[in-house]
Amino acid sequence: MLVEILWWLVPSVAVAVAAMVWVGWLGREGRGEVDRDVALTRLTKALEREYATPGRPDVRVRDRSTGIAVRPTRESSAVDGSTRPSR
Repeated sequence: MLVEILWWLVPSVAVAVAAMVWVGWLGREGRGEVDRDVALTRLTKALEREYATPGRPDVRVRDRSTGIAVRPTRESSAVDGSTRPSR
């Protein structure tokens, strides 16, 4: 009985092994190989790029929003030059 149950696994194991061999064959060395000097040039250009993309502000300079709205205090209105409300 146990052997009959195990025979049901044979097709799935065969398909899995065939898929592994196929992927191993496709990923073998030598397909689409890039020249070492070309790869080094591409890497150098990528590392020399600026961090911020053109048209967008630099992330390091931008204020980070916390998602909480904060109203200015009454004391800060006196700093702006406006008169303080009398109590």
